[in-house]
Amino acid sequence: MNSKSLVLSRRSFSKTLALAGVGLTTSAPAAVARRNIKLGFDNFAVRAMKWNAGQLIDYAAKLRTDSLFITDFAPFGKNFGDAYLGDLRKRAADHGIQIVLGSWSICPTSKSFKADWGTAEEHLALGIRMAKALGSPAFRVVLGSGDDRKTEGGIEARIADTVKVLKSQRSKALDAGVRIAVENHAGDMQAWELVTLIEAAGKDFVGANIDSGNAAWTYEDPLENLEILGPYVATSSLRDSAIWETPKGATVQWTAMGEGTVDMKTYIKRFAELCPGVAVHVETISGFPKEMNFLQEDFRTAWPNARAKDLEKFVALSKKGKPVEPHRSPSPEAEQSYQLGEIERSIRYCREELGLGPA
Repeated sequence: MNSKSLVLSRRSFSKTLALAGVGLTTSAPAAVARRNIKLGFDNFAVRAMKWNAGQLIDYAAKLRTDSLFITDFAPFGKNFGDAYLGDLRKRAADHGIQIVLGSWSICPTSKSFKADWGTAEEHLALGIRMAKALGSPAFRVVLGSGDDRKTEGGIEARIADTVKVLKSQRSKALDAGVRIAVENHAGDMQAWELVTLIEAAGKDFVGANIDSGNAAWTYEDPLENLEILGPYVATSSLRDSAIWETPKGATVQWTAMGEGTVDMKTYIKRFAELCPGVAVHVETISGFPKEMNFLQEDFRTAWPNARAKDLEKFVALSKKGKPVEPHRSPSPEAEQSYQLGEIERSIRYCREELGLGPA
């Protein structure tokens, strides 16, 4: 073998290991202090795999995580029975993994609401029962998306409708020992608006599922979003974001952990202080940009009550960021590989750089 072939061979070998999620290092990394915070992933991060609940548990075990966030009912097929869910709970526990459960909109007037599981009240009741059977400490739900801000009555009306649904199932949640975790989802609510919802419904059984990526979609610095929501957090779906200035405002593109503009080391340090006992679940949804055009005239149509101090901190963060190239997978198989690469790099970063999860 000549020297040129040897170099190419080594490069190919390195590329193969990188694709397999194996890191090549010339020396052992310095030990990072463990934070005693569970680490897991949100199944939406690997949505292209279309895995069922058992396969998700197996993947969590492969990644050596101690939590798994299943945020929709699809991985359970149509089997919502307590016996089946109890078996999944045991299967996960055998690997040292807790399961946290979630689903979608419980706001009957949201554009995102679907009647696949009956009324909003029936949907919420089903989720509470399933969460109890799985041993999940919380049940994640959402109000809707940014589209709801332009509906009749605005987001305030949608918050009021969601509060009614939550209150209707209060006794079930308390009896089950399951906390309802409402997410700041897809541009629907800023942190202070979600706090308003939680306080109105009752913080004895309602909390927040904090999403650091979605914070950037509501013109918030994720760190400031954490300061506001932190005392209410019951679950999490976290990722990094690249944020940079544009002539119309800013652009946000979600990234793997540690690869964006957000200071994730500071974020996790504060998360540990504000959200004791709450697992960190990584939800990578990378590759596409979202324009945040707050300099356009119609900004106030959807955000009439946007607070200047929140926007100022978001703008300051955008000034620190640099543009990143969008990603588009050429095939379904390539998208699967891309999603696996994003979550595996993120989990490795969280374990090795942030001290999360088991060593």
